[in-house]
Amino acid sequence: MTRIGANAMSSAIANPDVRLSEEELERKKKKEEKAKEKELKKQKAAQKAAEAARLKAQQGPASIKASKKKPGRADAGDENPDDFIDPETPSGDKKKLSKQMAKQFSPETVEKSWYAWWERSRFFEADSNSSKPPFTIVLPPPNVTGALHIGHALTAAIQDTIIRWRRMSGYNVLWVPGMDHAGIATQVVVEKKLMRERKLTRHDVGRENFVSEVWKWKDEYGGTILKQLRRLGASLDWSRECFTMDDKRSNAVTEAFVRLYKEGLIYRDLRLVNWDCVLRTAISDIEVDYIDIKEKTPLKVPGYKNMVEFGVLTSFAYPLEENLGEIIVATTRVETMLGDSAIAVHPDDPRYKHLHGKFASHPFNGRRLPIVCDSILVDPNFGTGAVKITPAHDPNDFEVGKHHKLEFINIFTDDGKINSNGGSDFVGMPRFEARVAVTKALKSKGLYKGEEKNEMRLGLCSRSNDVVEPMIKPQWYVNCHRIAKEALDAVMDDTNKKIEIMPKQYAAEWKRWLENIRDWCISRQLWWGHRVPAWYVTLEDDELKELGAYTNHWVVARNEKDAKVEANRIFPGKKFQLAQDPDVLDTWFSSGLFPLSVLGWPEDTQDLKTFYPTSVLETGHDILFFWVARMVMLGMKIGGDVPFKKVYLHPMIRDAHGRKMSKSLGNVVDPIDVICGITLEDLIKRLEQGNLDPAELKVAKEGQTKDFPNGIDQCGADALRFALVSYTAQVPSISYKLIV
Repeated sequence: MTRIGANAMSSAIANPDVRLSEEELERKKKKEEKAKEKELKKQKAAQKAAEAARLKAQQGPASIKASKKKPGRADAGDENPDDFIDPETPSGDKKKLSKQMAKQFSPETVEKSWYAWWERSRFFEADSNSSKPPFTIVLPPPNVTGALHIGHALTAAIQDTIIRWRRMSGYNVLWVPGMDHAGIATQVVVEKKLMRERKLTRHDVGRENFVSEVWKWKDEYGGTILKQLRRLGASLDWSRECFTMDDKRSNAVTEAFVRLYKEGLIYRDLRLVNWDCVLRTAISDIEVDYIDIKEKTPLKVPGYKNMVEFGVLTSFAYPLEENLGEIIVATTRVETMLGDSAIAVHPDDPRYKHLHGKFASHPFNGRRLPIVCDSILVDPNFGTGAVKITPAHDPNDFEVGKHHKLEFINIFTDDGKINSNGGSDFVGMPRFEARVAVTKALKSKGLYKGEEKNEMRLGLCSRSNDVVEPMIKPQWYVNCHRIAKEALDAVMDDTNKKIEIMPKQYAAEWKRWLENIRDWCISRQLWWGHRVPAWYVTLEDDELKELGAYTNHWVVARNEKDAKVEANRIFPGKKFQLAQDPDVLDTWFSSGLFPLSVLGWPEDTQDLKTFYPTSVLETGHDILFFWVARMVMLGMKIGGDVPFKKVYLHPMIRDAHGRKMSKSLGNVVDPIDVICGITLEDLIKRLEQGNLDPAELKVAKEGQTKDFPNGIDQCGADALRFALVSYTAQVPSISYKLIV
């Protein structure tokens, strides 16, 4: 109350004839009511005190002494232990509770039986016809390659917190569970299993039988993942559970490919890709791990008995035609000189002005190598200022080759051996054995000029640990530039923002990546995955009969019947044979369609009408581009709108030493082991039953023994979830340490 108001009130009380305003009357009334309440409380307190004194006087001294004893101690001998134990609850029934609360907390006892009742009662199922406002989250589908780890538990804990809050707030909540077929990861796991148990490769058993083996793996380990999610308490709508290779999702993938192809957004081209010679497939950028090498370093490479040296810059000379002498070049991959088709110099470098337009001669096959000028690739101050050009095996050389219309000479087979283009002296040699052989041959011809240590970044496949080889291969691509612009504007256009990214700093990375996006290679040379819905047409009068010999003989269709119709339209009156492309699609392509396909697209379902766009996408920041951006691009292009309105990116979980989780390091923690507890012996036993090779197994055992010397104590699902969510600060990573 203001000073003026207080004075007016006092005046009115002192002089009843003074007329009060309505506001002042209301204040007076409230003040009187508070005074009455206060007086009433005093009276009740006095009555209670008097009653207590009267009872005390009646009971006498003995009862006073007894009342000082600890409550319940006199009857302790009469307690029934069974009263503190929860009765057995039939699966799916509401949990039966003990008569008395247990004296010690047991997470296993407290959490037992509830989930089965929730699920049977269908508490988590959404109604697509509900009038309530919808709220939807799609669970990032875990890979069906094994069990969930702590990172998955973090995802589930955050999402379940949001989901339960919205459900209690009156929303029509849908949380969709699913699993990803994880093409390359799953194929590697099953191939290792075949080799370990039966000493067979996938080529030994054949494609059909191998795919059958993978489905068996999925049926076995997919169930493990679903049990883990239930044990974590994730309130998912299991009636809508899906798998990226089930019939509905496979139909969506085919439909998307066909539509994008017809719009000119999918095309086939001969380009440089990351090639894994062990897996014999192209791999995505996300599947390449880089290590920095400072000096000459021997490394173990899969398939080689001897260590292979990296970090070495080898110099050698090419003889020049017209008796002009020689020109010296340097490379860290001397074996690729077998595929050289030119030598580049800077146009302003005075040392080589007289060689413009001249030719060098290849010492092993006589191939003429033109001297070309390139101011972008060549730094005249680095090395000799002359650069060997291998367009088929180097990303920079690939661009030079296109610009100068050079010959693209692939010298490797799919498994990394020298092919016939490499020359009869080296054909059939594994690439790193050829490295040694080529160096020796150069020395014998007097062309070897020495070597020196060289800092470099070496790309390794995260799945096989093989050294990635740039290879020129025909592949299917998505033209990303147009659809990337729409995805960029959805986040960055403040006048029409459609998606909010949290934390905000990742919006800058979104902008940087989408502004510099390259076309997306979506084909993989695997057996496990969605087959590319494209058929090659071999005409009866074709001179070349091998698959893909003619780039304009491909037809894209939803099935073989439609492919025949399309082939007859393109080649009227011609006799032909059809063969489906043996390649499969990149896993990220089907995952990119997930917010649409889980809701029934391409069918016009009620789920799609009610729940698309979804509300929030919550995931790790490490897949912002490889998954989130692709969902936005495909969702806007195919679904007609953004797939979600908010993106929340949680930190990455690392071990106590700041390392990423890796089975070979032994630092992958199953959330069920934290919930239920596990001994060190059982942790090691599980490692021994896995797919690690002997060297990896040794390292993993040492890591587990160091980090979990006493195993892991039982923690319970609630405590684990609370701890994970409470440590989710806006930082790039969270290091965990289990205190036992």
